[in-house]
Amino acid sequence: MIEADKRKAIYLLHQSGLSVRQIARRLGVSRNTVKAVIAQQGAPPQRALVDPPVDPDLLRSLYERCQGRAQRVSEILREEHGIELPYSSLTRWLRQLGLSHPPQPRCARVPDEPGGEMQHDTSAYVIQLGGQPVSLIASLLYLRYSKRRYLRFYRAFNRFKMKCFFHQALMHWGCSAPLCIIDNINLARLRGLGANAVMVPEMEAFARQHGFVYRCHAPKHSDRKAGEERSFWTVETNFLPGRTFQDLEDINQQAFAWATVRMEQRPQGKGRLIPAQAFEHERHFLVALPAHLPAPYQIHERSVDQYGYVAFDANYYWAPEELHGEIIVLEYDRHLVLCQGRRRLLEYPLAPEGVRGKIFAPKDAPPPRGQPSNRKHSSTQEEARLRALDPAVGVYLDFCLQSPGLQRHVFLRRLLLFSRRLTPELFVASVQRAWQYQITRLDVLERIAQLLLTQGLFEPITPEIDETFRQRDTYQAGALTDPPDLSAYQVAPPPLTPPPPTPQDTEPPPLDSHG
Repeated sequence: MIEADKRKAIYLLHQSGLSVRQIARRLGVSRNTVKAVIAQQGAPPQRALVDPPVDPDLLRSLYERCQGRAQRVSEILREEHGIELPYSSLTRWLRQLGLSHPPQPRCARVPDEPGGEMQHDTSAYVIQLGGQPVSLIASLLYLRYSKRRYLRFYRAFNRFKMKCFFHQALMHWGCSAPLCIIDNINLARLRGLGANAVMVPEMEAFARQHGFVYRCHAPKHSDRKAGEERSFWTVETNFLPGRTFQDLEDINQQAFAWATVRMEQRPQGKGRLIPAQAFEHERHFLVALPAHLPAPYQIHERSVDQYGYVAFDANYYWAPEELHGEIIVLEYDRHLVLCQGRRRLLEYPLAPEGVRGKIFAPKDAPPPRGQPSNRKHSSTQEEARLRALDPAVGVYLDFCLQSPGLQRHVFLRRLLLFSRRLTPELFVASVQRAWQYQITRLDVLERIAQLLLTQGLFEPITPEIDETFRQRDTYQAGALTDPPDLSAYQVAPPPLTPPPPTPQDTEPPPLDSHG
């Protein structure tokens, strides 16, 4: 196929007076091709649209009847109407009629203006944290004109986390754009699509407090926030590769440095725009935010137990003596506050990621009189004792603890108690057979141990008895006493009386001669 530029060059050379032979030698094409292009005046040949041999209305009705399945349309045309059509031709005519692939309207082009808009979206990733794959949600805010970014990762992302993220990003910038473009599955949207989308009143009030409004792009037009989508591609190709992360706090620290230091000084796009310099120009067009804008928080109702602790997110926080009964816990992004009534009494930083069952108290707090009432004890020691018995027990534990629905702490404690009832050799053999048959139930494991005992392969556990107990003074004193009189407990049982006859057992009276 001859390109459009070469066709144009052939026709221009023909108009300049060159012969067909000269044009063919200069451009490296055949003379027949030169003649054909000259006959077409350099324009590419137009493919004539062939009308389908089937009534278009029939195709439309069958396409709707078959719920858009072109293969089924081809079968009905052949079986019911006697029309044999190649499948490729049928799909081409369906496209030509705008059925299988309706024409998609183009997005309106929005000019890049300083302070015009910002864009937000989230994306899910599986990232290695401390050598373990963890599912995380990446939230990214993008200023369209200056191409400035703010990135943070979360284990779970809800409306409260979204408000905390926006508050951190906008307070870090000190200003916000008046418009934020989001997609149609965003947490801020309540119902509707595109321009008809209705926002959640809670998120709408939050946005109004921070000087912007949410707006959804048109359905199936994610390119409306192409800068945001391109930023996630940069995260996948520039931030995640070649970096190691220990925990959630570590990856967020590196993401903050990458987005606010490295990427802000890196030239962007063909214009080699530097985001830090472009932001200084854009700052004058953005909405300035007050320095002491209140941070979002969640309200939780808790009670103080008898030892003076408040349970929150699987950890325990000490409460002052004057706190009793029901209290209010205000959860912020990185700390929480204990309140009663309208008084803010104590503030704690939130426990690090993965910390559970820990007690937090101020340094000057009096020593606790006891542990929290509902504190859950870890089974780490029980697991360590089991693994120390034999490597085969460790292999069995690795298999069992990965089973879905298994109660980890209950299983480990019951397995440790069961191991103390057997000899080490019998317990290890039972565990090996249970691992061989992929068994995790402890009752089945106990039956396996009984089977091994009945086969005579192992000896049952026997308690060690000190035979010198007969020489003890207490035993000698008890041996010289008179035996107890147990005749009072040997009373003969009362005789059993036969039960009274039931009406069914009695015979009916004989009938007289009159019946």
